[in-house]
Amino acid sequence: MTRSDFYIELILEHLTISIIAILIAGLIGLIIGILISEYKGASEFVLMFINIIYTIPSISLLGLLIPFSGIGNKTAIIALIVYALLPMVRSTHTGITNIDDNIIEAARGMGSTDFQILYKIQLPLAFPVIMSGLRNMVIMTIALTGIASFIGAGGLGVAIYRGITTNNMAMTIAGSLLIAILAFVLDFILGRLEKYVNNRSRKKLVPVLAVLAIGIVTLVTLVAFPMKKEKIHVATKPMTEQQIMGEMLKYLIEDESNLEVDITHGVGGGTSNIQPAMEAGEFDIYPEYTGTGWNVVLKQDGIYDESMFEEMQKEYNDKFNMQWLGMYGFNNTFGLVVDKDIAEEHNIKTYSDLAKYTPDLVFGAEYDFFEREDGYDALSELYGFNFEKVVDIDIGLKHKAMEQKEINVMNIFTTDGQLSKANVVVLEDDKGFYPSYICGNVVRNEVLEKHPELKDIISKTDNLISEAEMANLNYLVESEGQDPKVVAKTFLEEKGLLK
Repeated sequence: MTRSDFYIELILEHLTISIIAILIAGLIGLIIGILISEYKGASEFVLMFINIIYTIPSISLLGLLIPFSGIGNKTAIIALIVYALLPMVRSTHTGITNIDDNIIEAARGMGSTDFQILYKIQLPLAFPVIMSGLRNMVIMTIALTGIASFIGAGGLGVAIYRGITTNNMAMTIAGSLLIAILAFVLDFILGRLEKYVNNRSRKKLVPVLAVLAIGIVTLVTLVAFPMKKEKIHVATKPMTEQQIMGEMLKYLIEDESNLEVDITHGVGGGTSNIQPAMEAGEFDIYPEYTGTGWNVVLKQDGIYDESMFEEMQKEYNDKFNMQWLGMYGFNNTFGLVVDKDIAEEHNIKTYSDLAKYTPDLVFGAEYDFFEREDGYDALSELYGFNFEKVVDIDIGLKHKAMEQKEINVMNIFTTDGQLSKANVVVLEDDKGFYPSYICGNVVRNEVLEKHPELKDIISKTDNLISEAEMANLNYLVESEGQDPKVVAKTFLEEKGLLK
């Protein structure tokens, strides 16, 4: 796939998600707005309730919906519908209630039914206000759809989030600009539609909207449900190396079989969202780390080491009907780095050295590090850390925050490609806190039973990559700006694994 194909695909996904949400929210919002205009006693409560929902942060709402609807487009559409209701309900209610009562009474006096009044008088007169709400709803929905990639949905948010993760500012800017352009184009189309209706009899409003809705539904159906052969669904976490490994899996599987691979890159929340989706059958394979599997998925206490692998493999099989397959060979464990100037000033070389100066330092880490069994709290308890401030920060922004002196200490991964150019010192874990994090693939047994050829294909990743090689691959993407697909393919070709 070329870069232009990549963006075209994301644009189509973005439009599909957005338009489905807009159509459903528009219809529901219009109906609710009409009802509360007729039953005025309920209007205050309904508007207050929708207002309260509207104040829920989008990320929180997505997180709340995941246990019920899983991850991906379905959950994104539900969340977008919820947010889109307010402007549509409010504009419909305002437009109808502001119509002069004398006009309504005159229509009733002439024998018009309630439906005729609604169809021929209220909706046409309220049309400019309703249209204003619709246009606001469309712009807001197009923008919010960018967040959908956080839960594994498609759209241009994929480009934004992938750009942040891989330190590719051009990709982030391109994704953002394309979202702005889409919002402008759709608003322009609605503006022309409004002008068209205003220049003609507004009695034509409902037929025009009906024809437009049918056309859009047909387009969305064709885009959302194309005829495709069966796919293997691979998920990756929001990390550069996961993107690279996801592409490796795709190349290997498609090279050695007739199967097609669909990758959902950078699922927000990582394991906490991917594992439930694996259990629900939404994903088939994803790269995982043994220490994470032991502590986060199986919720075992204590520090993991590789002597526990067989026990972990058995529990995955018994509890989830999954297995670990294709252990890549590199250990991507956690580490800590401190700003080089601070380290040299205070001669900080170990975690224990660092503990003496934490009251004057700011610590930054990605969100799930503060929730892990082997994360911030346990680390601080062992070493006596008491930082002046801790900051939750996206994994793709940590190095930039360190470079700009917004944080002084941060957690890192031992295969971090940006370490080679960062002005930091990697500290020694002198009390041996961090467990082993050998990377491998978690695969659903059901998929292996259905496609037995996958076992041999995925096993080709056994001992494929060393820590140094993984760090270099990450560097090529994050610092040299190379495409993860190109990096993955080149590496596999150098290893002689592609036909």
